Amino acid sequence: MENDTRSGSPRSGWGPRDGSRSPRRLSVARSAVLDLLSRQSEPLAQSAIVEATGLHANTVREHLDGLRRRGLVRRLRAEPSGRGRPAWLYAATAGEGTGSEYAGLAAALAAAIVRTSDTPAETAATAGEDWGHELARDRGARRVAPEAARRHVIGLLDELGFEPEDGAAPAQVRLTRCPLLEAAHRYPEVVCAVHLGIVRGALEEYGADPAGSRLLPFAEPDACRLVVPPVERAPR
Repeated sequence: MENDTRSGSPRSGWGPRDGSRSPRRLSVARSAVLDLLSRQSEPLAQSAIVEATGLHANTVREHLDGLRRRGLVRRLRAEPSGRGRPAWLYAATAGEGTGSEYAGLAAALAAAIVRTSDTPAETAATAGEDWGHELARDRGARRVAPEAARRHVIGLLDELGFEPEDGAAPAQVRLTRCPLLEAAHRYPEVVCAVHLGIVRGALEEYGADPAGSRLLPFAEPDACRLVVPPVERAPR
């Protein structure tokens, strides 16, 4: 599969801002769920969150999953009581998670791929695709129309901290932040390939064809450029 993440040396002042330690925007509903948990002295079950917010159970589950991915909410098992598996409980964490630690780990893993793989970009892209499939499955992905799949994937990138914006052309997306910017500067061939792989894997999980999706790292001031055409998967 073509992996267009070539960047060379990033130009000074070009590319996204650091997203590893910056606060990330939350929707009004997701902020309400986090605020509710932050005001509790004890963890809450999902059913209690549904009752308190008036949101549908599936919507609450999606918000909780998104907050957990950002490190803002933790999940733990309730004490056993009677038959059946104990329910999950949710509680707000102290902060934005461990972005700087993950950034350091990402750089170490990228360096290891560069040292040990004969085709580091392909290895990284494959790992990213697997990750993209998993992230989409965690969000309850199902086969949808190509444009809907594209919207879901862009929403996923927003949750991961890329702060996507509409680009100059309909198929283009500006990624204005990078949660692994330092690692991307040091190992762009690997880190950017992982990010493109996430997009392609998630598109496939939603039933869309990832063909034509490309990532142009540090392509413009304050952003990387992602191209995600809404292409229908050919029937098998």
